[in-house]
Amino acid sequence: MVAVKVLPSRLEGSVWVPPSKSYTHRAIALAALAAGTSKVRRPLLSRDTIATINACTAFGAILNQENGVITVDGITQFKTPEDVINTENSGTTLRIMTSLASLPPQGFTVLTGDHSIRKRPMQPLLDALRFLGVESWSTRVNGCPPIVVKAGGMKGGSSEIRGDVSSQFITSILIAAPFAQTDTTLRVVGKRVSKPYVDATLQMIRLFGGRATEGDDTYIVPQGRSYKPMDFAVPADFSSAAFITAAGALAGSSVRVKGMNFDLPQADSIILNIAETMGSKVTVHRDQGEFIVQGGDLHGGSFDLSDSPDLLPVVATMALKASGEVNIYGVGHARFKETDRVSVLAEELPKLGVEVKEKQDGLVLRPKGRLKKCFLDAHDDHRMFMAFCIAGLVSEEGVTVEGAESVDVSYPGFVEDMRNLGAKIEVAK
Repeated sequence: MVAVKVLPSRLEGSVWVPPSKSYTHRAIALAALAAGTSKVRRPLLSRDTIATINACTAFGAILNQENGVITVDGITQFKTPEDVINTENSGTTLRIMTSLASLPPQGFTVLTGDHSIRKRPMQPLLDALRFLGVESWSTRVNGCPPIVVKAGGMKGGSSEIRGDVSSQFITSILIAAPFAQTDTTLRVVGKRVSKPYVDATLQMIRLFGGRATEGDDTYIVPQGRSYKPMDFAVPADFSSAAFITAAGALAGSSVRVKGMNFDLPQADSIILNIAETMGSKVTVHRDQGEFIVQGGDLHGGSFDLSDSPDLLPVVATMALKASGEVNIYGVGHARFKETDRVSVLAEELPKLGVEVKEKQDGLVLRPKGRLKKCFLDAHDDHRMFMAFCIAGLVSEEGVTVEGAESVDVSYPGFVEDMRNLGAKIEVAK
């Protein structure tokens, strides 16, 4: 593990955040299913999205990357992969490709990944696929990867799926459903989380010529509506921009975030409202695709992050310098990410001298003034690493954060961008 030392810093300047991981995954998967040539412009090339590129290649699509553009020669008939599909650390790749693995005419597909992926829950998706005529199972019979999917096509019909674990289950079925033998009706039962991510999926399906209608917790996808090739530019990632926003709110005199797209739905765009609610000044220039964050005296509040669980470490970090209690709730599903993020934050943040109460669905944080010098373990989780680095900016004597190599999952240039803004980050010795 590579560790960095982060010293107290004051930030100023501008940064272009990386392209959206979520939209890159969806664009590549849909382009692979669209017969003809698509272009995905300004994609995010990270460990997670490369896993999706490799999976689509294994299914028979031809993908080439040159000068910031991925050219995808898609196919309407996937083939059975010649080898196991390794989704690395990407839950999105795992979930989307599980449904797509039913589409080849015959054979079996095995999907697995790293130690974190092999702990990810998959049973709700496997159960929903069974009602749509797809045979799939967990090799260890524990509902987690490795996953085996029998090919032969999706029959379609009616199914239901839990909405409280991951929106990626819904996304997976919606993308594959046009290739079913009959129309597909998917009903979401129970509490729903991360719905804006499904909204993004629906937007992308329609852009690629597909059809999907949404009712009250129900989605209907007609059979036989094939995808069409598309020239798509990936928007900048609000999930990554959220960390720069937090850094600006905590330690920024003026931090400008450029290259944003405010038209396509992104769950984590709510971070701008949260930063303002906590006392930071945020100025949005929609026409210019940018916003400016200025630090201020932050105060507490109560925040429901059920639709944006990736903001848990961001808001928890902003809470470190708040003048009052911060209550974060609705993020029980954040326990099923790269790590149990609720538990990891409850374990690590007290090292800084903050009182943290862990709840089943979130955290209550009570800052106690100056943040102590300490060692923070990101648990090989890219979002934990970025959050802990930001905490170091406002610590008393700096912090050491382990897990720098994890950022290649979503934001490979994070440390460089932070340094360009004035952050004092060096490799720990």
